[in-house]
Amino acid sequence: MINVAAIRMQQFGVQFYQASLTASDIDKLVRFEVLNYAAGGQSGVRGGKARPGAVPSKVNWDLLERRIASSDKAYQRQIIRRKIDELVQYYEQCRQARDLPSIPGAVIISCDEKLTFQASGDDPRVGILKVPEREGILRAIDGQHRLLALHADIDRFEGEDFSVPAIIFDRLPEDHVVQMFVTINAKHTRLNASHLVSLSGRQLYRDEALATAHDIVRALNDREDSPLYDQIKLLGVGRGRVAQAPLAQELKKLFAPDAFAAGHRSSDPHEEAKKFFVNYFKQIALVFNGAWNGRKYAIRTPPALRAFIRVAPDVIRRLDQEHAERSDFRAIGRVIAPWGRRIGDLRFETEAAWKRGGTTVESLTKELKLALQYPEGAAV
Repeated sequence: MINVAAIRMQQFGVQFYQASLTASDIDKLVRFEVLNYAAGGQSGVRGGKARPGAVPSKVNWDLLERRIASSDKAYQRQIIRRKIDELVQYYEQCRQARDLPSIPGAVIISCDEKLTFQASGDDPRVGILKVPEREGILRAIDGQHRLLALHADIDRFEGEDFSVPAIIFDRLPEDHVVQMFVTINAKHTRLNASHLVSLSGRQLYRDEALATAHDIVRALNDREDSPLYDQIKLLGVGRGRVAQAPLAQELKKLFAPDAFAAGHRSSDPHEEAKKFFVNYFKQIALVFNGAWNGRKYAIRTPPALRAFIRVAPDVIRRLDQEHAERSDFRAIGRVIAPWGRRIGDLRFETEAAWKRGGTTVESLTKELKLALQYPEGAAV
């Protein structure tokens, strides 16, 4: 056990501790992790190498990146390289000048195991907190960049009497941990909307409609047979050009009233919805092959993709009327074939019909619906 000076606190029935951790305690006990969906375990660090002529980094990034775990069960965002570099430089200035503390504010930490508190003296709130001496038993809710910078600069703290103020929770429920993280970061640090979609769909609270929407977007981006493979910015970062949040929110609107549940014959409607949308967009890519694979077309922009999502219930109704499986690739192709005849690739030329018509999600949705309703071009 590691003994640390602490104050036991209570707020609305929740007990936690305000403690003093040493730099070596932080280095030994805190694990660093980021939310990442990459199957190959991509780096949890955002930002490339320094530009030529820039001040050389004091951080050994090869070693630091190996300390940062990434998984789809975490909640923290990618580490920002520039922010770590700036913090390390600030710590160095504080150490040399000795006129300011480098970490004056408390970091917020959760512990995986039950902590023991031993009161000392007359005040039962003041005492010693006993923390199991196990590597990675603590994880940061707020302050991960500050602690990582401390870890990166730890060699220069040798011989220093250095304490880090910390708020420590023990065995805090997972959804409470994530809710606290979002509450702290959603506003003043501008937590991006796509990151919030992933957390609220799976971890922050169980929103079935958003969870299904989230998984569909993941399938569209992650499956190699999807025409949107690796083109969606999951968590708001990555190589993709399409933001995750607008697609997920559009999908959520479909699932909120359970529009896809009525009449389904699948034992797993959640999985059926994922298969439907992958095959649906595969057929859209075939129907509008020139636009989908061309460079000067707006068919893969958020407004166009949202319109295709918005008209999906009409496609589903046609499939049900034909008594076809909703995820049947060929059946979907038959239903949306009129789009090729009535709308065509030219409709999506960025500098032509798309821009001249002032295309919106609503206007394109109306055109797609009419083409399904009047496949042979009957006058309306």
